[in-house]
Amino acid sequence: MPIALLALAAFIAVIIVWNVVFKRNMGEAMLLGLVVTALFAGTRAPEYLLGGLADALTHDVLYAALAFVFMAYLIDTTGLIQKILAILNSAFGRLRGGPAFIDTAGSAVFGALSGSNSANTASSGSFTGPWMVRTGWTPTRAATVLAGNGGMGAALPPSASMVIMIGFAGGMVTTGQVYLGLLIAGLYQILLRIGLVTYFVRRDGVPRVDEHDLVPMRTSLRQGAGALTIFLGALIPIAVTVGPLATYLTEATPLGDAVGDISLLTWIPILIIGFSLIAGRDRLPRTVRGWSRLLDGALPKFATIGALLFFAIAASEILGRLGLAEDVNVILESLPVGSTVMVVVVGLVITLVAGPLSSTATLTAVGQISFLALVGVGVDPLLAIIAILVFASTEGASPPASGSIFVAAGLTGARPESTFLPLIVYYMIPIFLIGCLIGWGVLPILGV
Repeated sequence: MPIALLALAAFIAVIIVWNVVFKRNMGEAMLLGLVVTALFAGTRAPEYLLGGLADALTHDVLYAALAFVFMAYLIDTTGLIQKILAILNSAFGRLRGGPAFIDTAGSAVFGALSGSNSANTASSGSFTGPWMVRTGWTPTRAATVLAGNGGMGAALPPSASMVIMIGFAGGMVTTGQVYLGLLIAGLYQILLRIGLVTYFVRRDGVPRVDEHDLVPMRTSLRQGAGALTIFLGALIPIAVTVGPLATYLTEATPLGDAVGDISLLTWIPILIIGFSLIAGRDRLPRTVRGWSRLLDGALPKFATIGALLFFAIAASEILGRLGLAEDVNVILESLPVGSTVMVVVVGLVITLVAGPLSSTATLTAVGQISFLALVGVGVDPLLAIIAILVFASTEGASPPASGSIFVAAGLTGARPESTFLPLIVYYMIPIFLIGCLIGWGVLPILGV
């Protein structure tokens, strides 16, 4: 077997064994995997290792990911997500099964802002989970919905998974194309979840919510309208770089081609952080000590995602120097596999790996080779990335190791194992099919 593929196999094995078998944290697993990968360079291992680390330090994807981490932390700390959930409660609470619809909408909102499945489940579910049980949902069904919705942390842009895949794709796609493509794919997943909630409500005979539990829309809007302004942080840079406004700015203003140099990965978190500081100013500290405590709370999150992406990017650079792309092409040329079958194979691999690992760790391990495999058999690069991201988003509903499952079970009082089969049937399989349909070009996305 070619040396680069052997190195990749060793990288994946080390990550899974160290994290799943020995129960060590993912940062350690990535570091150990990086060192093992470099050893495949033989006598040039120190050179390859130092080169990979140097390349990772200058990679803009690393800094963008850290900005998104702080953005999500600030939105949660300032209580803006709770205000948005209150508005959703006023809008959808009167529907039968209203708490589940609110959780679906809230998970989409917070998922797009946090990019974390477990954090997504905890944030929206802490409000909607107990409410669902109190209003007629069984604990198992409520936990299934919460864990299934938690996967939207990786299904909607921006997310760390998206950032990783953009880095692997190089110049084959633009950030704007991936952002909008994943947004459309995320909407397909939202429609799936809305359909599932509607089905569960009718099948289980869930009653309407008591009117006394609802807050009038006028009240929730008055108290939380400012929280909605944070979405301008995403809408403004997208409007400026993609669509009619971008065309006008490029062709009819002095900005010209400079518009194309605007990075969504840079400006979306910066602007959302800015709007969050304004909208959540009443919850911000007033003293230096208070700001110190707030920033200290973000440090563990920086350490986790920072170490993960830093070592992941460094390992990716080493694999590239070892000739991973060339090795994959050699294998593909010797296999009589068409694009239709390859999409299914890649989807199965990613879905299986996402069981014990997070979506970011999954794509760190197999994202690059999956992308190369799909592009190598003729799949459009943008469709390949979006399909891979959809496959990886099953992580939130993948038993038995998904953090979302245990968070949801804790919030509803359900037994975690009781949700395993429903999550596979109602969430994992349909999401896998959505990924296949996108990879085959059947479900349309923007940019292709």
